[in-house]
Amino acid sequence: MLIFFEKKLVFLATPKTGSTAIEAALEPLASLAVQRPPALKHADLKSYHAFIAPWLKAATGEDFTTVALMREPLDWLRSWYRFRLRDDNEDPVHEMEGVSFEQFADGYGTPTGANGANDSGQAATSHAEIGSQSGFLSHDGQRVDRIFRYEDIEAFTDFMEERLDCALILPRLNVPPSVDVSLSPEAEQRLSAVMAQDLALYQAL
Repeated sequence: MLIFFEKKLVFLATPKTGSTAIEAALEPLASLAVQRPPALKHADLKSYHAFIAPWLKAATGEDFTTVALMREPLDWLRSWYRFRLRDDNEDPVHEMEGVSFEQFADGYGTPTGANGANDSGQAATSHAEIGSQSGFLSHDGQRVDRIFRYEDIEAFTDFMEERLDCALILPRLNVPPSVDVSLSPEAEQRLSAVMAQDLALYQAL
């Protein structure tokens, strides 16, 4: 999360939307940069409204504009899968060993489960563990003021350059491993049903 105090602007770092590169580029311009721990770096709209917005309002008497990115939902989950595979290289338990993306995607649709594979052989990657982009970007009938598609990041950079009066060049960080992230038509249909809210929000942008 980045707070630009004078510009009355807050960047909320949606997980798996290039936030590390964005924060690396914009941190020198920010009044406050929260990059760790992950729970604070990736503060969602609910947390922002509960804790951060009241503080900023009390300090300035003004509301701040929130801005964030959203990734195409199925591709977002593919990014999570790649991340987990890379992270697993340093995990002695190897919880992701032998887990295909289709198993991982089916596990995302399982509301319960711990790490690794559940009884059906799916990678137990529950909603509670990863969450959703719609849950991150919206709360109680409100949503982030300006949401840009990750796939059209040029529109986001144009907006930030205009608001911050700067030139923004994004470095390429956290490059994921190249792996098979294909889905059968049946698995894609199941995943699309699970991610219906995310897909609807993405299409509305």
